[in-house]
Amino acid sequence: MVYERIRNLREDKDLSQEKLCEYLNIKQRTYSDYERGKLDIPTTLLIALADFHQTSIDYLLGRTDQKTPYPPRAKKRS
Repeated sequence: MVYERIRNLREDKDLSQEKLCEYLNIKQRTYSDYERGKLDIPTTLLIALADFHQTSIDYLLGRTDQKTPYPPRAKKRS
């Protein structure tokens, strides 16, 4: 599910893998392997993808069908 969703989100924005890889600072071959399900996506990259696509990690992982990201966490006062 995650692989299909990251590909669909990228294609919805008419982005090539190369352009997205420039933003993520990773090699295109590695990203291609993520989209094809050959490699598990590291947590830090999931966070970057969720931020880039303005969605939640739960959406990327298929835990929800709601694309809307969670509201930002309130900062604690000291």
